[in-house]
Amino acid sequence: MVGNKRPTKPLPVNHLSHDFSLTLKTLFMKRYTYLLTLLVFFSCAGEAQIFKKAQDLLGGNAAFTKEEAANALKQALEQGTVKGVDVISQLDGYYKNPEIKIPFPQEAKNVEDKLRALGLGSEVDKAVESLNRAAEDAASEAKDIFVAAIKGLTIQDAINIVKGEEDAATQYLERNTTSELTAKFSPIIDASLKKVDATKYWGDVMGSYNKIPFVKKVDTDLTAYVTQKAIDGLFAMIAKEELNIRENPGARTTELLKKVFN
Repeated sequence: MVGNKRPTKPLPVNHLSHDFSLTLKTLFMKRYTYLLTLLVFFSCAGEAQIFKKAQDLLGGNAAFTKEEAANALKQALEQGTVKGVDVISQLDGYYKNPEIKIPFPQEAKNVEDKLRALGLGSEVDKAVESLNRAAEDAASEAKDIFVAAIKGLTIQDAINIVKGEEDAATQYLERNTTSELTAKFSPIIDASLKKVDATKYWGDVMGSYNKIPFVKKVDTDLTAYVTQKAIDGLFAMIAKEELNIRENPGARTTELLKKVFN
């Protein structure tokens, strides 16, 4: 009978508190996992596809180690720099590449224009060619400097490169090698300018120009100018090769590069 039904014994207060606590904890963990998933997804979605797996690695992905990812980046850097240096250090590497061809110094642009107007264009062309030949002679010396800088790349450097801009690796090299490149290139370019008669052509051109009445005399430090332009061109080509490795699977020629970047 209804009247004889035994009343339900009330649960202890501490038992209710325990169940409620577990429920809150479960809800919190579910929401935390969901939010963490969203954060991971959106943080990866904005990265260049080519470096996605390297980013996962450097962020702690268990598939391979951070050291493997860093070594893959070192291989990519070495591959890009060697190729870039090889291209520009051969005959016409600078001279016939409009992207990096060394022109007349900007402060001497009026010199070029006036001399061409006076029918001395061939002398100007010889001077420009000699500047580029000097740069080509010096470029091959960059390899050892780049390799040393690449070997010094740390895991944190690798993380910064992966998460950085499309030329982040080139920027790393530029920061860490420009001073040494300048010191190495300058005497080679100076000797090369003399070897290819650049100083003679330049002297002839400047002599012809400075004889023109009422013009402002020009006295450019030719070695410093060509050294800086040679280094600028070198980094321009390395940045181009870095972008190629990021975007073109066919440019990843070692097994480690394929493992990390594919």
